[in-house]
Amino acid sequence: MRILILALLPTLLGGCVVGSIASTAVDIAKIPVKVASAGVDAATTSQSEADEKRGRALRNADEQRARDERKRCKAFTERREHCPPPPLES
Repeated sequence: MRILILALLPTLLGGCVVGSIASTAVDIAKIPVKVASAGVDAATTSQSEADEKRGRALRNADEQRARDERKRCKAFTERREHCPPPPLES
């Protein structure tokens, strides 16, 4: 009985080894695809990323205009004068 079990053991375990090697080969084959995908993703900008960047730029410009306006009006308020509207941008 022991001899029979010992004789069948390599055959039964052979599937595990083959499955493990196949799994490793598939994982190795996926590596170049993952690297290329990450490179393309880093090099390109999606539409949502572009929208976020544009919105951030608009908010920053608006905040800068508000700071400039407060700075411009500060001189008038120190002289107790009414701050006139900002000049029209062309």
